[in-house]
Amino acid sequence: MIRLMGIDPGLRFMGWGIVDVEGNRLRHVADGVLATQSGDDVPRRLCDLHEGLMKLIQHYGPTEAAVEETYVNRNGSSTLKLGYARGVALVVPALAGLSVHEYGAMAVKRAVVGTGAATKEQVSMMVRRLLPGAEVKRADASDALAIAICHAHHRASAQHVGAGVRMA
Repeated sequence: MIRLMGIDPGLRFMGWGIVDVEGNRLRHVADGVLATQSGDDVPRRLCDLHEGLMKLIQHYGPTEAAVEETYVNRNGSSTLKLGYARGVALVVPALAGLSVHEYGAMAVKRAVVGTGAATKEQVSMMVRRLLPGAEVKRADASDALAIAICHAHHRASAQHVGAGVRMA
């Protein structure tokens, strides 16, 4: 069994999700959102995200993490702040010794729903279907679980391909 952590970066709300993978079976462990106060300055908010992620990693003990790649939007300031949060989402698991993987939104949607054009509602519905018993309350947490599912699928296909390769 392997435990994966999915992270949906955000400065105001950072979604997180933990899944266990055994063979081709997925099991929901936990999910949630780390929230920061919009009135706090950016360095304080980044510290809050750092501390929250460290506590989650210590508590749940994942061995790998997957983080969604962000896109650039029209508001440069918002993009920059999202980039700060993404930096925290990448560095905290790395500092904890986890291997960290990155996936674009379309790759996540394709892995979970089967099409890169899926809506957030379709992704959320499939997350609930793939992880029976998960009562995901926030879209950020659902997205984080989708990222973990995407990584689980990529791990499985990489292992399957690797199993067929023989060295002479």
